[in-house]
Formats: sequence, C-alpha cells, structure tokens
Amino acid sequence: MAGLIAGTVVAVVLTVVFFTLAVHIVQQYEKGVVFRFGRVVGEKSPGTGSHSAVRQRTAEGLVRVVTMPIQFQGITIRDNVSVDVSALS
Repeated sequence: MAGLIAGTVVAVVLTVVFFTLAVHIVQQYEKGVVFRFGRVVGEKSPGTGSHSAVRQRTAEGLVRVVTMPIQFQGITIRDNVSVDVSALS
C-alpha cells in the first residue's frame, strides 16, 4: 500500500514539473522564437503558449525601439563650408 502511494506522489510531482516546463509566457514587448533540436521552427506572439519541454526551446527577442544619442560630426563640403551633421539610426 505504501508503494502505491509513493508511486502516485512521484507521478503527480513529475506531471506538475513537466507542465511547468512546457508552459511559456512571452511578454508584450517580446517575440518568441521556437527552436526544435537547434533549428528554427517558428515564432510565438506575445501571450501564454505551450511546447514540448523535451524537444523544443523558446528564446525571447526584444522588439522595442531603442534610441541612442549620436554625437554631431563636423564635415567640410566641396566649397570649404563647415557643416555639423547628426545621424539617425
């Protein structure tokens, strides 16, 4: 009787661990890339999804717009006029 209870407890714990590894949450500002055995299979949109925890892996990538300050650059054009130029990236 004790062996049956111990086996049931182990089965329940393994099931909970498996489902915890299978559920994946992708944030609103991210996109998920799904890899199966190291190859890209597809992408996941934001939200909750599941995949096979043994065969697949999900990696997140940010899709936010990142702005960085860029220094002015001084150049001299053909007719010897100095111009300050700033760039956009």
